[in-house]
Amino acid sequence: MSPFVVPVPAPSYGLERQAIIDLSAIANNIRHLRALAAPAKFMAVVKADAYGHGMIQVARTAVAAGAQWLGTAHVSEGLALRAAGLEAPVLSWLHTQDTDFTAAVANEIDLGCSGWELERIVAAARELQRPARIHLKIDTGLGRNGCSRENWPALVAAALKYQAQGLLRVVGVFSHLAVADEPQRPETDEQLERFREAVAVAEAAGAQLEVRHIANTPATLSRPDSHFDMVRVGLGIYGLSPFEDHSSAELGLTPAMTLQTQIALCKDVPTGQGVSYGLNFISEAATTLGLVPVGYADGIPRIATGGPVRVNGVTYPVVGRIAMDQMVIDLGPDACAAFDGGSALGATAVLFGNGTDGGPVVEQWAAAAGTVNYEIVTRISPRVPRRYVGGAE
Repeated sequence: MSPFVVPVPAPSYGLERQAIIDLSAIANNIRHLRALAAPAKFMAVVKADAYGHGMIQVARTAVAAGAQWLGTAHVSEGLALRAAGLEAPVLSWLHTQDTDFTAAVANEIDLGCSGWELERIVAAARELQRPARIHLKIDTGLGRNGCSRENWPALVAAALKYQAQGLLRVVGVFSHLAVADEPQRPETDEQLERFREAVAVAEAAGAQLEVRHIANTPATLSRPDSHFDMVRVGLGIYGLSPFEDHSSAELGLTPAMTLQTQIALCKDVPTGQGVSYGLNFISEAATTLGLVPVGYADGIPRIATGGPVRVNGVTYPVVGRIAMDQMVIDLGPDACAAFDGGSALGATAVLFGNGTDGGPVVEQWAAAAGTVNYEIVTRISPRVPRRYVGGAE
């Protein structure tokens, strides 16, 4: 054995960096959103590692909180749910020619189908000698996945032909909204009308649908006429608002992720001190700088200079360019007096949380980066350990 190999210690959740995931908040968000959507069924969307919150932990919490379905983009994510022992219905909808449809059918994962996948799914069903469960997807205006309106009758007919042969079951029809987060725009009305037309075509052809679904988080909150038989909620279960003019609290939601670390270095600098690559920040007076040991390798956008960091009850801006592993905050000229021992070294630094204490929220980082709250939480990298608190009970 090499003398240079030593055991890797378990993550220390009290030190360094961590994303604290409040499962109780997720459970309460689901209960709140379920009540708004009732009597429609509720799908908790846990794709992309549950928007960075941890897919397995969130999925278990969601089911315990009453979610009847789980949603993933990729079959590989659905298979991971099954491997973890989750038995709730799972829908996976984004495929490539290398997608393992056989494994999906064998593990009772429902499959979204926009057209080209149908023959691959049927082949898997034949191989296994068991029917596949599919949800036909119609493109009602988003212009991404989904069957075109022109090809829709042919897709429905082909699927029902295979259903008559016992090779699959057309479980549902679904689509996705483009601008539901902007409730004033008319395109949502147009999409809903096209969706109703597509459902009517399928039902007239003989489809006996279990679920019709198109509503995402913003539509669940603002468009009861979009709920149909089921809503698919992603962002909302993590406590984040899809609307620019409504906060999480105003929607009855609690953000579930808190990202924190600790100050790794604290030092006094004179007037004219440059900070970080490019020296884009130069101190205008003597001040104290605090080193925050997270950067874009941890998922913090490189361009988010000015993002907020909360230390000892005070929020400070990031100054200078965010680097791969670290960033710098300006603690001000009188920082020493604000901390025990005269230094911020080792103090907890919160980048964002639930905002209940007046601290920073993820939307402030999104604004600093010129992006949306979805992206900030989803991109927090696996290098940041997740710590889970609370639960569904």
